[in-house]
Amino acid sequence: MPSRVLSGTRPTGKLHLGNLFGALENYKKLQGEDAFFMIADLHALTTEYGSHSSIADRVTEVVVDYLASGLDPKSCAIFVQSEVHEHAEMAVLLGMITPLGWLERNPTYKDQLRELKERDLQTYGFLGYPVLQAADILLYRAEKVPVGEDQLPHLELAREMVRRFKHLYQTEIFPEPQPILTQTPRVPGLDGRKMSKSYDNCIYLSDPPEVVDKKVRSMVTDPARKKREDKGNPEVCPVYFHHKLYQELPAVERVAKECRQALRGCVECKAEMARSLNEFLEPIRKKREEWLKRPDEIKAILDRGRRRAGQVAGETLEKTMKAMGIRK
Repeated sequence: MPSRVLSGTRPTGKLHLGNLFGALENYKKLQGEDAFFMIADLHALTTEYGSHSSIADRVTEVVVDYLASGLDPKSCAIFVQSEVHEHAEMAVLLGMITPLGWLERNPTYKDQLRELKERDLQTYGFLGYPVLQAADILLYRAEKVPVGEDQLPHLELAREMVRRFKHLYQTEIFPEPQPILTQTPRVPGLDGRKMSKSYDNCIYLSDPPEVVDKKVRSMVTDPARKKREDKGNPEVCPVYFHHKLYQELPAVERVAKECRQALRGCVECKAEMARSLNEFLEPIRKKREEWLKRPDEIKAILDRGRRRAGQVAGETLEKTMKAMGIRK
């Protein structure tokens, strides 16, 4: 039998290269299995609750990025998290058995509090983010969860919840989910940090060529190369990392050799990378434009996904409530 797969993306904006290489590449590989891919709008509220912007409008952008990147709605269920009410209900149930210390020790929680000081993240929802994420996974009894590297601590907490639930209620409803990482779990952004909308350092799948060119020109490079004649170390350069994503091996080796010998400057290196990146993105951009003209079809895809997700989620929630003693 095919494995059950669950993952999702927060609709905090259009998707970027980090989303593509860190998650969507695995979505595409796993979509032929029993796969569920959600737009996690409830999760978006953990950091965007005070933005007064329409999360609902962003849902369409994420769906379009899913489809343009290669997800086939005939091979997987694509749905909106908040449209399946069992997600919120399961989060309440799991929250009842989750020790507070598990959440406070979460390294992602600490990192984001430190990095996003301009936002008030001292909320119950932000602290409890991993509980809702565990609810998403357990609700579908997922065996495989394609995630980015930064989500591994959250997934481990979900695994701990599976073990705790089994111990408390002496029943085995949920399998322990296994993480599925891509070959590129961490993509550097314009400033060298992990590409993230929170850091405002992204190249988006929908960025037009001129925007890509401008962003690439602003990217940080090897800090040791202060002058054109300085020899560089490509392995520490975010621009070189991106060369490896879009170019064939001979071209990548040429870039590395010329950098180490100071035979090329950072300006020309960025220009070559931008050309390769734009060639890579062009088919995705065209597909996005086509899907944006088909809103009725997008709605139908989400409706089908909601019905399929609701069927599985409803069955799991009923079993969970019976195990916890609030259903006969």
